[in-house]
Amino acid sequence: MALDWVQTALKQHLGFDAFPATLNVRPMTTEDAQVWQRVREESVGMALAPADGNFCSARLYPIAILGQASSIREKIAGAVLFPEVINYPNDKIEIVAPLRLKEHLGVRDGDQLTWEFLN
Repeated sequence: MALDWVQTALKQHLGFDAFPATLNVRPMTTEDAQVWQRVREESVGMALAPADGNFCSARLYPIAILGQASSIREKIAGAVLFPEVINYPNDKIEIVAPLRLKEHLGVRDGDQLTWEFLN
C-alpha cells in the first residue's frame, strides 16, 4: 500500500489518496461469507495491474463503509482490495480507504464493520 505505483493506481481508480495500510476483516457469518463469494464471482471489479512482474495483480471492489460519528450516520468511500494470488484466503477481506478506519471509526479487533458494495 505504501508503494508509489499502488497509491497512484488507487487514486486513479477510486478518486482518493488511500491510507497506506489496509484494514483486514473477516466475514462474521455464513451469510456474510456468501455475499463476499457472490461479489467475487459475479462482479469483475476494477483491475489493479502491477507496475512490473515482481508484484501481483489485484481486483478492487468499491464500497461505502457505514460509520457512526457524533451520532450522525456517515458513509466513507473505500474499496475491497483482493490480491489475485494462488491460495489467497477466501475469508480475508482487505479494505482501503482515505483515512485510518480503525482510528476514525473507533473499532477494535472483533468489532463489527458494515459496508455496502457499489456498482
